Amino acid sequence: MGRLQCKESNLRRITMKLLNRPLYLVTDHTGLDEADFLQQIDLACEAGVSLLQLREKDRSSREIYDWAVKVKEIADRHKIPLIVDDRLDIAQAVDAAGVHLGQRDLPVDVARRILGPRKIIGATAKTLKQAKLAEQMGADYLGTGAIFPTQTHVKTVHTSVETLAKIKEAVQIPVYAIGGLKADNVAAIKPAHVDGVAVVSAIMRAKNAWAATSELLSAIEDAIG
Repeated sequence: MGRLQCKESNLRRITMKLLNRPLYLVTDHTGLDEADFLQQIDLACEAGVSLLQLREKDRSSREIYDWAVKVKEIADRHKIPLIVDDRLDIAQAVDAAGVHLGQRDLPVDVARRILGPRKIIGATAKTLKQAKLAEQMGADYLGTGAIFPTQTHVKTVHTSVETLAKIKEAVQIPVYAIGGLKADNVAAIKPAHVDGVAVVSAIMRAKNAWAATSELLSAIEDAIG
């Protein structure tokens, strides 16, 4: 193995270690002013969220950048990787840990060429075919769902626990279940043996983000071990 290949291999191992994290928070500013938005994130990170994604669709590039700077300060303080949804330019501008790409976003292999081997690239995969392709193209993890109806994606296609299990069995990269998951229903995904759970409303819309996160972590531990 050449020196460059060895270096890239080491970077990949570092990246994969960053993904050994059970609770993934995806942000949503709905109904929150900036101070409350940042406080929800800070409290959740303090309580045990271990991977964080900034997902803000309905804002200008400048607004997303400004929020990304502030959210990254929180992530860095808690030593948590920050992923930016969709926007490679914002991720690069704030030196985020990586990006998450949906089916209509930039292809994973193109993003990999731009970002290189060290950055995390996540991909949405609702079907077995999408999951296999994302892995082949260089994705580091998959977000699979929606498992249950959600408040943030009302028209989304639902993914069964059976499909979730097939995806987990078919790929070698971590799989995060997402979509309407809460402390009182996360046990439903136990048969799929996923690597983690991603949530939005369960924390971002909670009256007490710290307590909601703690309760979720306990439930996730029972559901995925």
